[in-house]
Amino acid sequence: MPNTETALTVAVGDTKVSAIHVRPEKSFATLVVAHGAGAGKEHPFLQGFAEAMAEEGVSTLRFNFPYREAGRRFPDRPPAAIATWRAVMEKAADLAGDEPLWAGGKSFGGRMASMAVAEEMPAAGLVYLGYPLHAPGKPEKLRDEHLYGITVPMLFLQGTRDTFATPELLESVVARIGPTATLQWSENADHSFVVKGLKRSAAEIGASLAPAAARFMRDNS
Repeated sequence: MPNTETALTVAVGDTKVSAIHVRPEKSFATLVVAHGAGAGKEHPFLQGFAEAMAEEGVSTLRFNFPYREAGRRFPDRPPAAIATWRAVMEKAADLAGDEPLWAGGKSFGGRMASMAVAEEMPAAGLVYLGYPLHAPGKPEKLRDEHLYGITVPMLFLQGTRDTFATPELLESVVARIGPTATLQWSENADHSFVVKGLKRSAAEIGASLAPAAARFMRDNS
């Protein structure tokens, strides 16, 4: 049977955000996926990732943050983003039933997921599709302090040419987190996982990350 794709809305306080639920015939877990700062849930990268995750036996629920829903350019502040995460995870829990429920996302979306979990949002684990450890050219301002209090399994999928995460610094952070954190490098990939000289669509790039994400989820569920 083909995957079931359903458009949803989720109430977040006095507003609503849109979401897309992709569910395969047989699913062993659900992953809620948030977008990066500059693109919404409809981006081909996330669509390709979600479709490939379904092939791996993982249901996904990807959603927009309120700023994106309203057509604003600048991301929501952490309190608003975390409130959105909580609301979407509650919706996802209803859809997932007894399946393990994971959280993650691209860049900003993944970081906000980690902050929500650090503030006790329930999740079986976290999957980062390019964690923004620091702003490009500003490695002295790390976004890592909250990570050390997270006890669930975390997978960092990262490009070695990602200007948002100097390799040596990210390796140090992951080592400090300890055995619950796993780092997997994509050689010569940038923050969007684009590899120089390798022609792939955004959907193909997103899909290429699914096997590692699903394997980690299966091994830690």
